[in-house]
Amino acid sequence: MHRIYLQVNCKVEILTPFKDIAKDISNQVLLMENIIVGHIPETYYDLDGLNPENDAMEVMQ
Repeated sequence: MHRIYLQVNCKVEILTPFKDIAKDISNQVLLMENIIVGHIPETYYDLDGLNPENDAMEVMQ
């Protein structure tokens, strides 16, 4: 499942006859939620950075 959130930061000021009140408010808003449907592979190999000529035997072991 993938979710994308938006972080919202606000500075709110309340004005009254006797006192001004400043408050920082922070909240996360969900923008998108996605479920990817499909076949899940049983194995995963990360071969990034391997030299196929020299490291092929290490991958097989």
